[in-house]
Amino acid sequence: MKSVTYEGMTFDEYISKQEIEQIVQDVASRIAADYEDKHPILICVLHGAMFFLTDLMRALPIDCTVATVHLQSYDGTSSTGQVRENVPLRVDIRDRDVIVVEDIVDSGITMHYFKQILRARQPRTVKVVSLLSKPSELQYPDAKPDYCGREIPKKFVIGYGFDIHEYARNLPEIYALREN
Repeated sequence: MKSVTYEGMTFDEYISKQEIEQIVQDVASRIAADYEDKHPILICVLHGAMFFLTDLMRALPIDCTVATVHLQSYDGTSSTGQVRENVPLRVDIRDRDVIVVEDIVDSGITMHYFKQILRARQPRTVKVVSLLSKPSELQYPDAKPDYCGREIPKKFVIGYGFDIHEYARNLPEIYALREN
């Protein structure tokens, strides 16, 4: 089993590069079926979802546009309970089909917060796609992803966009913090 160490913590490979590729293909197929004759705007929640967004867009056989927003609710390995909007959404989404692309939905605080902002801007529809989700941690039912790549238990993960103090995003696999 492959493992990596960051900040004195050991992480073991949890989801391989090949498994991620299959997850992305599966999610893209479901989205494509639902948006066959539409042109959604994909809103990437930076920085974690940028790898997922890139691979998802390549796998989608439909026309779409992209925008970004930078929201932050984590510090290190835990949620702060507060959402900071470091870079706001700068595009008009009125009467558009919006798909928010997120790396992970755990407590749902970020998605709950962001969906309120989006609804005020009057899009036609708002859906959320998340590579991973932690249903056992979800505190906001409206934050549950409409499209989810894989549900996982309460684990801290890095790699493929997930970070520990901004490091490890570039790992092609997803690693989980080793439990003592």
